[in-house]
Amino acid sequence: MRLAFCGNDNASAYNISAGVLRNVCFVDALNLVPHVFLLFITFPILFIGWGSQSSKVQIHHNTWLHFPGHNLRWILTFTLLFVHVCEIAEGIVSDTQMKSRHLHLFLPAIMGFVAATVSIVYYHNIETSNFPKLLLALFLYWIMAFVTKTIKLVRYCQDGVPFSQLRFCITGIMVILYGLLMAVEINVIRVRRYVFFMNPQKVKPPEDLQDLGVRFLQPFVNLLSKATYWWMNTLIISAHKKPVDLKAIGKLPIAMRALTNYVCLKEAYEEQKKKVADQPNRSPSIWLAMYSAFGRPILLSSTFRYLADLLGFAGPLCISGIVQGFQNTTNNTNTTEKLKDPSNSYLSSEEFLRNVYVLAVLLFLALILQRTFLQASYYVTTETGINLRGALLAMIYNKILRLSTSNLSMGEMTLGQINNLVAIETNQLMWFLFLCPNLWAMPVQIIMGVILLYNLLGVSALVGAAVIVLLAPIQYFIATKLAEAQKSTLDYSTERLKKTNEILKGIKLLKLYAWEHIFCTSVEETRMKELTSLKTFALHTSLSIFMNAAIPIAAVLATFVTYAYTNDKPLQPAQAFASLSLFHILVTPLFLLSTVVRFAVKAIVSVQKLNEFLLSDEIGDDSWRGGDSSVAYESCKKHTGLVTNGYFSWGSGLATLSNINIRIPTGQMTMIVGQVGCGKSSLLLAILGEMQTLEGKVHWSNVNETEPSFEASRSRNRYSVAYAAQKPWLLNATVEENIIFGSPFNKQRYKAVTDACSLQPDIDLLPFGDQTEIGERGINLSGGQRQRICVARALYQNTNIVFLDDPFSALDIHLSDHLMQEGILKFLQEDKRTLVLVTHKLQYLPHADWIIAMKDGMVLREGTLKDIQNKDVELYEHWKTLMNRQDQELEKDMDADQTTLERKTLRRAMYPRESKSQLEDEDEEEEEEEDEDDNMSTVLRLRTKMPWRTCWRYLTSGGFFLLFLMIFSKLLKHSVIVAIDYWLATWTSMDNENELRNAADAKNTKTYHVAVFSILSGAGIVLCLITSLTVEWMGLTAAKNLHHNLLNKIILGPIRFFDMTPLGLILNRFSADTNIIDQHIPPTLESLTRSTLLCLSAIGMISYATPWFLVALVPLGIAFYFIQKYFRVASKDLQELDDSTQLPLLCHFSETAEGLTTIRAFRHEARFKQRMLELTDTNNIAYLFLSAANRWLEVRTDYLGACIVLTAAVTSITEGPNSGLVGLGLLYALTITNYLNWVVRNLADLEVQMGAVKKVHSFLNMESENYDGYLDSSQVPKDWPQEGEIKIENLCVRYENNLKPVLKHVKAYIKPGQKVGICGRTGSGKSSLSLAFFRMVDIFDGRIVIDGIDISKLPLHTLRSRLSIILQDPILFSGSIRFNLDPECKCTDDRLWEALEIAQLKNMVKSLPGGLDAMVTEGGENFSVGQRQLFCLARAFVRKSSILIMDEATASIDMATENILQKVVMTAFADRTVVTIAHRVSHILDANIVIVLSEGSLVECDTASNLLLKEDGLFTTLVKTHK
Repeated sequence: MRLAFCGNDNASAYNISAGVLRNVCFVDALNLVPHVFLLFITFPILFIGWGSQSSKVQIHHNTWLHFPGHNLRWILTFTLLFVHVCEIAEGIVSDTQMKSRHLHLFLPAIMGFVAATVSIVYYHNIETSNFPKLLLALFLYWIMAFVTKTIKLVRYCQDGVPFSQLRFCITGIMVILYGLLMAVEINVIRVRRYVFFMNPQKVKPPEDLQDLGVRFLQPFVNLLSKATYWWMNTLIISAHKKPVDLKAIGKLPIAMRALTNYVCLKEAYEEQKKKVADQPNRSPSIWLAMYSAFGRPILLSSTFRYLADLLGFAGPLCISGIVQGFQNTTNNTNTTEKLKDPSNSYLSSEEFLRNVYVLAVLLFLALILQRTFLQASYYVTTETGINLRGALLAMIYNKILRLSTSNLSMGEMTLGQINNLVAIETNQLMWFLFLCPNLWAMPVQIIMGVILLYNLLGVSALVGAAVIVLLAPIQYFIATKLAEAQKSTLDYSTERLKKTNEILKGIKLLKLYAWEHIFCTSVEETRMKELTSLKTFALHTSLSIFMNAAIPIAAVLATFVTYAYTNDKPLQPAQAFASLSLFHILVTPLFLLSTVVRFAVKAIVSVQKLNEFLLSDEIGDDSWRGGDSSVAYESCKKHTGLVTNGYFSWGSGLATLSNINIRIPTGQMTMIVGQVGCGKSSLLLAILGEMQTLEGKVHWSNVNETEPSFEASRSRNRYSVAYAAQKPWLLNATVEENIIFGSPFNKQRYKAVTDACSLQPDIDLLPFGDQTEIGERGINLSGGQRQRICVARALYQNTNIVFLDDPFSALDIHLSDHLMQEGILKFLQEDKRTLVLVTHKLQYLPHADWIIAMKDGMVLREGTLKDIQNKDVELYEHWKTLMNRQDQELEKDMDADQTTLERKTLRRAMYPRESKSQLEDEDEEEEEEEDEDDNMSTVLRLRTKMPWRTCWRYLTSGGFFLLFLMIFSKLLKHSVIVAIDYWLATWTSMDNENELRNAADAKNTKTYHVAVFSILSGAGIVLCLITSLTVEWMGLTAAKNLHHNLLNKIILGPIRFFDMTPLGLILNRFSADTNIIDQHIPPTLESLTRSTLLCLSAIGMISYATPWFLVALVPLGIAFYFIQKYFRVASKDLQELDDSTQLPLLCHFSETAEGLTTIRAFRHEARFKQRMLELTDTNNIAYLFLSAANRWLEVRTDYLGACIVLTAAVTSITEGPNSGLVGLGLLYALTITNYLNWVVRNLADLEVQMGAVKKVHSFLNMESENYDGYLDSSQVPKDWPQEGEIKIENLCVRYENNLKPVLKHVKAYIKPGQKVGICGRTGSGKSSLSLAFFRMVDIFDGRIVIDGIDISKLPLHTLRSRLSIILQDPILFSGSIRFNLDPECKCTDDRLWEALEIAQLKNMVKSLPGGLDAMVTEGGENFSVGQRQLFCLARAFVRKSSILIMDEATASIDMATENILQKVVMTAFADRTVVTIAHRVSHILDANIVIVLSEGSLVECDTASNLLLKEDGLFTTLVKTHK
């Protein structure tokens, strides 16, 4: 067939006798002109522009400037492209009905499509280079196109072409579109004045884009990039090269920052407050405030959602049309259509839409659009949710800063409630907002679906719909049960963690007493309860999954069986597959509805809690701290503060402090003294304005402005008070940041302060000096160290006024004196700062310039020490006696140096640091160490590789039988589901052929088909239940086994492991990682296998129907592989960023609530607010990028899905065997689009979650202690060791095979019943020797023989259960006193009372409620340290062992308790062998034998008196230095 522009089957085609414009062909040719013009002009410009751009550095995004009407232009251009596609299709379809090719029908349309594409590319390039003059070319193009199209339209009108003809409609729409685009162009000229005006307008890009730190570009890119998240490509690809960090994601754009949104929400909330101001019983509505602040984006998102849902119905309609069309063409192959007359080549819309290829393209476009709108809706809600969360967090924080202290102290608002508001309630509201559009989109979707079904199948459709609707409430019921099960699981796991934590803290004691198994069993019991509630959780989860899979099968079954028996006409493939597709659409909203309703209920509760919090009491306005009170000028000069006639309360209405009249002299030291609980601290807080003032006034002077050093005092922070609270409060920050506390760093001043507080030795012990993190997340310091840091903070601040609340309480005498002399008298007095000091140490009274004595909330006396001596002799004498008593205590206390102890404890916590980091590294790299080239490429390979080995370990830990069952049932289930649909395809196709045969056969076949269909559907439903149960069951078994193995491995681990591994790290395995294994991996695994198998079965089914589809699948498969590969890496990084930025934010909130008084005294609210906003923004940007990455993935997988649908449609139309299989192929292609992105997201989630399994496994590979001995426990005499004779023969000990020995060739002989003292300098191996008796360390040479048995031959449990030890740190466990003394429950009560009597605790225990069954709180906090040590003594006595070892047992207790201990050892343990390891040599002077160690070797061994005769002996030296 020869080609010709106007066709060569019509002679009149080139006839222009009636005028040029009357010729159709000429008008079509005229339409080519503008398009060709545009291409000629723009191509050179684009090539030159691109060439020069590529040579330049990549343009930074600050040149992105949108011209006016930017979005409108993109929308119009896309519409134009769509209309062009319709025009091309219309032309081609018309052309197929001609005798020869008529190029003029579609060639101009194709050129128009190319031109429209070029126009938008051209526009984008002009916009990025900001060169508007070049837009003139586009302006001319729009004018020309508008004119030529108008000519064509007029010509149609003259010819009387009816409106129903498609070509007329298309031309009309194009005229409108070109006209609108022309208007947009004119508007750009009007605003930017780049042509026809003298002075063009200068424009700057938005503020965010000028800031190079902003990397989140979604609000600033063009519409296409917004819809496809194209701008994310750079980040996601770069994640492959190096991990995404906070620098890579940059800052939040201004509009999304917490501050911006806080201002919006605050204004809206204040507006609500005003409305209800005159109605006292109504509270302002947070809902309305949220709506007025964030209503617009929610409406926008809902609009997108509606559009997406409506476009979703295009799928079933197009399937129906395609199958119907396919059926008609196969039936009508024998009747040939007559070809149309070229002069009348117009198509009506109906004829056009009957063309199957047209429908396939329409389906493709509808899918693309639907998915784009859906992702846009998701994105807008996510962004709004994040904005809302930022605003709420800022509101809560501002409220916390203004909360009245009495609220916190009286327990109306606990820290827990505040933490819940921050961590839970704000997130609930954010999630509600995410799901919000579903609330009103779902009903519409359901109604539309039912209407369409009714149209297709009539009444029988309503039966299916009824099945779905009736089963939906069950989903809601299951969902509520799930929430309950989760709550009870949480309670048990908290209890289990508490027990595990206790075990880990006291692991040394448990091992030494051989009690590990008792405590391990207790944890296992709690774990069993937790597993029981996890079982109900798993059961309900699997039911929920089962309902989701079974409902559509049941609905389809009900519908088609009803249809088969109520309708005479057989079921058509078009009806069957369109209705199947509709059922799939219907199930999703019904399944989601239960979730949404649950979240809505939670959100309502959260809002109530928020409202209560926002309306709670605030602190009074402290304007008096601004110094604006009118007090006589004279008194201001001399006094910083005055309180006149003050009555103050803690919010109960009762005055805690009454009738307070005091003065605080400026530049001097005021001391406040009095008994415990007489209101000293309250007085400080009252002056700071933290208490409620019932009456009276607090006046502050207007900072010494009359003094000559006026400038000097102005440089200080006015009105801020450096305050050190009684309970030390530290930030989670470095030591240096804690001391500087936001002031500028001054090296000299910093050094002076740390010296005054004697912090330097402590700082030197820390691994990174003063750059070490301390606080909750950092290293735990002792009370004294914390207190000194707080005092240092107060001293360092450059303020006029310093308040110290009992700074000496946790310090020993040396430190107190040093702090008083260096810090207070020297440092503060030199600076002429006003100091108010609360203290119990009366020996410092002579240093005070002014004294305030308090009693029972009133001021007893006020004045200088001299005044009080003269006026109140009695009080003065009372003080003197107290001072003398304190001095005596001092002398006693002189050698009990608490500080050295604290430092020792700190050093102990620090020394294993190096090995810790080693362990963590081993944690990270596991088996990949075979090839040790640790360069970039291997790291990248590890980052992109799925942890398959860990997955396999996880799956097998659930047992092979369950694994096999799961795989088998999954495969079977999916085969049955495919079989159901395949049977439907054959049934409907057969019916069509049967129509042509007789009616009798038809009835039999119908019954047969329905029966098979019902059986298959039933099997499918049962299999759905089985698979969902097996996955959960397997997950549970795996969780159970992993936790059991982990617990046993840890408990039997060597003591060195606990010294080296931080407690937090081990606890993490039991908390976070176990939680992931328990609750998160099974559903992820289920979802992953389900979506993968669905996609595979769909691809298999389409390929079976049309094998050609496989060819098209190859490029799509490659694209999919790369998308998932890149996404997984980036998603993992962003997930980690989101998690790691959340913790500091939550910590900052709880930290602020704890240190409120300090922050307010320092006047640092603004700084803390700023920090909170920064932390919130950091967390929000990480979350925003994470959700944008999810959208990036989903858009791409959705578009891939659309391509699969298009290829499946086209191949099946051309190649399809029968209409049933065509419908089946299309149905499956549509399901792929829903599941592709789930495959990738579940893969990414699983990869992150498998990290937990990997961490747990890294502990499972640890060596355990060897518990078996050569001797059987039955071979050891029952009462061994009876005598208590100890022979140490040539003993060599080390902690691990690869470490140096800590004891070398020690020889000693201890007779039964002897009292032995072991001493030596720190690190000489004293404690190692005590551990050697219990085989806690590796004895690699020599031996210890006790009562004739070599201890290395004994089973560990036997050995340890027969010896007793008292450790330096007294450890008690939560439980009863009885449990603490005798956890094995072997002893009688009399024996226990005897032990308590010996330890002089009997009377104290008797006075407790419950006696022996009285409860001990965690760590024994309800007893003093001395009492705890005595309990440990009683515990050692209860175990009737003839050998007792005391490891520095008196190091951390007071004199009185120590004397008791010494006495008991001498009397109650008179007949036992006692080995005492002494930290003070004075304790072992009366021992029978003294062993002196130095650097692991025994240097002296004799009685103390003999050793003291050696002048140069080590023992003599030790005794002298310690005296």
